[in-house]
Amino acid sequence: MAEIINLRQVRKQKARAEAEKTAEQNRITFGRTKAERKLTEAERDKAARHIDGHKLDRDDEPEPA
Repeated sequence: MAEIINLRQVRKQKARAEAEKTAEQNRITFGRTKAERKLTEAERDKAARHIDGHKLDRDDEPEPA
């Protein structure tokens, strides 16, 4: 026979798991010091400059319409 499950309990467990996942993400995002936030922002800016510096500028190609 199949195992009998209570759908209400399953829904609540799923909601708790989702809430915990969101809380964990918020702890990572907002639970950092100002120095850590500045360091992360500087690393992100440096990576963006690095990628932008390697882009090819094509003047001979027409603009897509």
